[in-house]
Amino acid sequence: MRVKGIGFLAVMLAFGVAFVAAAGEGTIRLGAVNPLGDITGHQATRAMTLAVEEINAAGGVLGRPLELFVIDDEMDAAKGAAAIDRLATVHDVHVFIGGMASGVHAAQVPRLKIYERPTVWIGAAWSGLEQMLEGADWYFHVHPWDYLQTLSYVEGWAAIEERHPEIKIEKAYWAYEEGAFGAGSWAGVDIAFPHWENIGRSFTSAALGGGEYRALLRHAAQQNPDIFIWVGYDADALPILEQAREVGFTPPIFVGSPPGWPADFGRSPLAEGVTLYGMWAPSIKDVSEVSQHFWDAYIARWNEEPATYFAPLGYTNVYVVAEAIERAGTTERDAVVAALAETEYESPIGETLTFTPSNIIQHQGFQGQKILQWQDGRQEVIWPFEFATAEIKFPFTWGR
Repeated sequence: MRVKGIGFLAVMLAFGVAFVAAAGEGTIRLGAVNPLGDITGHQATRAMTLAVEEINAAGGVLGRPLELFVIDDEMDAAKGAAAIDRLATVHDVHVFIGGMASGVHAAQVPRLKIYERPTVWIGAAWSGLEQMLEGADWYFHVHPWDYLQTLSYVEGWAAIEERHPEIKIEKAYWAYEEGAFGAGSWAGVDIAFPHWENIGRSFTSAALGGGEYRALLRHAAQQNPDIFIWVGYDADALPILEQAREVGFTPPIFVGSPPGWPADFGRSPLAEGVTLYGMWAPSIKDVSEVSQHFWDAYIARWNEEPATYFAPLGYTNVYVVAEAIERAGTTERDAVVAALAETEYESPIGETLTFTPSNIIQHQGFQGQKILQWQDGRQEVIWPFEFATAEIKFPFTWGR
C-alpha cells in the first residue's frame, strides 16, 4: 500500500478549529484528535492526510475509501475527551487514532473505555496512562512509555560516555513542565539514573501560559551540572535557550526533550550543539528508503519539511490501521484488533513497528528513543550508533 502519488482530498485542513470531511456511504472512517496549534499535531495531521490520500489513490482499503475526521483538542483535556465522544457518536468512526499530550489523554481514556473501539495512539508517554488501560486489548500504543524512553537514554548515555572518555556525567539538572508529561518524566529519574546526582525543578510551559525560566536557569547554573535536561513543549525551546544565554548558563551538555521542535528551530544560531531526544530525524532518510519516500512525499504535498517525529508517526498511524483492516477483511472490531496485533510495518521512523506486551498493556509498539544533536541546522543521530549520522559535538558552547 506504500505508493507514490496523491489521491483525492479526504480531509479539509483548517487549523485552530475542528474539521471533518463530508460523510460518505461505505467509507472506512478514522477519527483523530490532535493539538493543531502545536507543531506535533499540525504535522501529524498533515502526515495522516498524506497517508489517506496515498491509500485512496491506490484503491482504498477493501475497495472502500478511507475518510479522516480530525478534531483539535487545543491541548485541553476537556476538549480532548469531548472529541472522543463526538467522533464515536456523530461520525461513528471505526478506529480512533492520534494524539499527543499525556494530560489530554488521561481525560480521553475513560471515554475510550466506554466505546472500546480499536485505538492506535501515537503519543502520550506518561506511564500512569498504562495503568488506566490495563486489560484494554483494543488499545495499541505506538509511542514508548516514559520508563521505556528513560531506559533508552540510560543505555545511550552510557554508550556515549564509553565511546567518548572526555564526557563524564555525574550531576544532572532536570527542568520539567509541571503537567503530567514533565512531572511523570521526573518521577522516575532517581530509579533510572541512580549513578547521577539528580536535581530537578518544575516550570510552567509556554504552551500553557508560562515562559519565564530565568530563576530556574540561575539555580541550575549555581548547581554546575554536567548535563542540563528540560522536558516541555516546542513553545519552550527558543525562550529557554534565549534566557539561558542571557543569564550566562552554559552546561557542557544542553538537552531539550519536547515531543516536537519549532519548524524553523534549526535556523537559529541558538540551536547549534543542542542535544535532543527523538524517535526520528530527517537525516534518517539517508539510511532508510521508507523514510526517504515519506520525506519527499510530505514536502511535495505540503511544501514544508517535516520537523517533528510526530509527522512520520502520524503517517505510520494511518498505514498501520489501513493494513490491519485489509488483512482482517472487515471493519468488525475483534477482527481488526486481531489483525493489528500481527502488525509488522516498516515505518519511516527507520524501524519496523510490531506490538508486544509492556509492563501492563498487551500491545506496545516502539521501545525507546534516539539521542540526536542539532549540528549546522540539521538533526543528526548520535546514538544508537547503527543509526548514527554524526559524532557528538562536546562541550556545548554559545555561538559556534
